[in-house]
Amino acid sequence: MSALKIINARLGSDHRLTELYVENGYFVDRFSATVSPWRTLDLQGRLILPGLVETHIHLDKACIMQRCHLQEGTLAEAVAQTRAAKAEFTEDDVYQRGAQVLDKAIVQGTTHMRTHVELDPQIGLTGFNAIRRLQADYAWAISLEICVFPQEGLLNNPGTEALLCQALESGASVLGGCPYMDSDPHGQIQRLFELAVRYDCDLDLHLDFDLNSEGMTVMEVARCTQLHGWGGRVTIGHATKLSALPKEPLTVLALHLAKAGVQVTCLPSTDLFLMGRESFHNKPRGLAPLAHLHACGVRCSVSTNNIGNPFTPYGDASLIRQANLFANVSQMGTVAQLLQCLAWVSSESAALLRLKDYGVRPGCRADFIVFDAPSPAAVIAEISAPLMGFKGGRQTFSRPAATLLKAT
Repeated sequence: MSALKIINARLGSDHRLTELYVENGYFVDRFSATVSPWRTLDLQGRLILPGLVETHIHLDKACIMQRCHLQEGTLAEAVAQTRAAKAEFTEDDVYQRGAQVLDKAIVQGTTHMRTHVELDPQIGLTGFNAIRRLQADYAWAISLEICVFPQEGLLNNPGTEALLCQALESGASVLGGCPYMDSDPHGQIQRLFELAVRYDCDLDLHLDFDLNSEGMTVMEVARCTQLHGWGGRVTIGHATKLSALPKEPLTVLALHLAKAGVQVTCLPSTDLFLMGRESFHNKPRGLAPLAHLHACGVRCSVSTNNIGNPFTPYGDASLIRQANLFANVSQMGTVAQLLQCLAWVSSESAALLRLKDYGVRPGCRADFIVFDAPSPAAVIAEISAPLMGFKGGRQTFSRPAATLLKAT
């Protein structure tokens, strides 16, 4: 029976030191009578936070910049360049590139991840099979949730729906979508909801990805969510069109999304890189306005999306960095605002993914990370790197503090 006693730890903004107990992978009030011996971890006043939660990332098309030729930096170019590169993907290739990202994510404190995987007649199940292998091989450090989606269209791409169904019957647990790539965006949304009901799975859609406030499909998503009773099980990613709305219509829409139970994920690095390229001066920021959405009752998250590809040519898989980037661009600098940004990569993200047993309370799974930071808000403000991480009470990485070598 595995057990861990954590002493001299700080929780939240409380500077008092406390003790925590982990038994069989979960936090407990105290050890059971049969536990002996146990390991003791002295944190010497360092801060404990629950593991970070990545709600939207693409492992299958990560780390391919050397295979692409970036010139315009537009969404259309990113889709075209990735399509060309995807023709050469093999299962082992996807596995190795995905593993590179997972290695980075783990040491940045991520303990749960939802990854989107493209399915279409060109790639078939190649990417999906690779991610399934990663799901099993990395379970010791990170829980990997697979969302399969039709990047190249659904209704206009025969054979894609059969692949989505096959994947949902073979280990995928979430269904995604990309309506703006379909000849009939509303038709794709409606069909995805029908499939989600058939397979009793959550939906996570790439949606409204430009800065033209016209032609929004979010209301169709909200309508279908209410029609099928899928509130709390539908997420839209990007939703950059929302940033182009004035406050009054945005508020009306946000209140409707909150009532319907449609959640929103912002992807700061990708959205900043791709949006607003047509403007030379007064460039729009183009990020979904999470603070206002949250104030209206919409559940939100911040996530990474892409690393090292034409959608986002950079990244280190740090959710803390993404939260800090969002805070900078959205001008969120108070302690309360920084804590909200932290929640969008931790507790709010966990709620968005409907994770059970998340946190550092008794009964929660012992997935946690440790920081040498004065407060949770400072973690975001200073882009602090975690010193160590644990999955189910088992240590998964350590990062020794840097040492200054002063001249003598």
